[in-house]
Amino acid sequence: MISDPLMLAIVVFGIMFFLLLSGLWIGFSLFLSAICGMLLYKFNLPPTISIWEKIGGLIANSVWNSLNSWSLTALPLFILMGEILYRTAISTRLLNGLLPWLTKIPGKLLHINVVACSLFAAVSGSSAATTATVGKITLSELSKRGYDKNLAIGSLAGAGTLGFLIPPSLIMIVYGVLSDTSIGKLFVAGIIPGLILASMYSGYIMLVALIKPDVTPKTEEEYTLKEKIIRLKDIIPVLFLIFIILGGIYLGYTTPTEAAAIGVAGSYLLALIYRNLNWQNFKESLFSAVKTTCMICFIIMAAAFLSQVVVFIGIAQALTEYIVSLHLSPHILILVLGLMYLFLGMILDGISIVVMTLPIVLPIVVASGFDPLWFGIFLVIMVELSQITPPVGFSLFVIQGISGEDIYTILKATFPFFLIMITMVVILVLFPDIVFYLPSKMIQK
Repeated sequence: MISDPLMLAIVVFGIMFFLLLSGLWIGFSLFLSAICGMLLYKFNLPPTISIWEKIGGLIANSVWNSLNSWSLTALPLFILMGEILYRTAISTRLLNGLLPWLTKIPGKLLHINVVACSLFAAVSGSSAATTATVGKITLSELSKRGYDKNLAIGSLAGAGTLGFLIPPSLIMIVYGVLSDTSIGKLFVAGIIPGLILASMYSGYIMLVALIKPDVTPKTEEEYTLKEKIIRLKDIIPVLFLIFIILGGIYLGYTTPTEAAAIGVAGSYLLALIYRNLNWQNFKESLFSAVKTTCMICFIIMAAAFLSQVVVFIGIAQALTEYIVSLHLSPHILILVLGLMYLFLGMILDGISIVVMTLPIVLPIVVASGFDPLWFGIFLVIMVELSQITPPVGFSLFVIQGISGEDIYTILKATFPFFLIMITMVVILVLFPDIVFYLPSKMIQK
């Protein structure tokens, strides 16, 4: 039995990392780590109550409280919307519509990854779906047209992670539920940082194209104004869907859950209009959405149980008091947390990082004077970084499957965009008002 909470924290998190590295499911790893923490703690229970009864009661309570949330119903709906768009011709039409408008910009069609990922992220909410959908179309097309392979792969890896930052975002929904932060405000708060990050990606591409003109082909593709306007018919439906979803939330007409339901209906309507919705892709979208939702919900309820145990046996309070006793300045604290998230990104996926660390980190961050809304956007960007951090950067594996390139080539191509994201984190710390501006103007429902 261990009575010191700090020693118990080391043991519990050591067990958790051992289970995760052994390949056990994340949800089971979190459950077992929490149970081990309960068994190792020195309790003073009445003779009539066994430790297993206490554990069972905590599991029942945490599972019910974590999943009994109206806000969480937005999660499966946004996942389903992304699956529909991924399996229909909507994404292909979006890219075809963007092509004529990018040929005169330095870097030309290399910007297609950034623009297409930004637009697709705003209707899918998933970085994996964004990277896979856009990458399947753009990488082969850019290669055939003679564009630089490394810049094409790097821009896809960087821009593909925008699915977490540009709303609707699955990570924001999970964070909002676990931290009791307004999901609508989180969605709106992510818009400006997302657009800034996308602009930084495009700025880098333009800079490289000006310094090294050979990254783009010599031949010019000419489009008349009439052809450009005709191609708008492929962009406008997606833009309208984005406006309906985000405009409803921003103007206070809909909650995030209602906006998600509208988004599903809108994506089905577009698929029907484009005559690309058949029984096969309809069934696949439903099955995939159910599987993804179940996986995320299992992790959420396991993390909620671990969170309760961490509080119940005093680990959260002990860690908070210890870090507060170090008298770290707020910026040093954020630096330490940033390095911790970079390390975790090497071995865990994004959702796991959020649900594992939030019970410990959030009280410390709030005690240091940071707003949970700001920290949510900071955490989302750190999760984006984890998507392209070796060896478990999920976007890296998605791109490897699409491109057929070796992981070293992908890492080399991705590194400049990794540094751009680090720069975005610094900007977020130095200028926090970019997070608060739009939510302060938001009409609440």
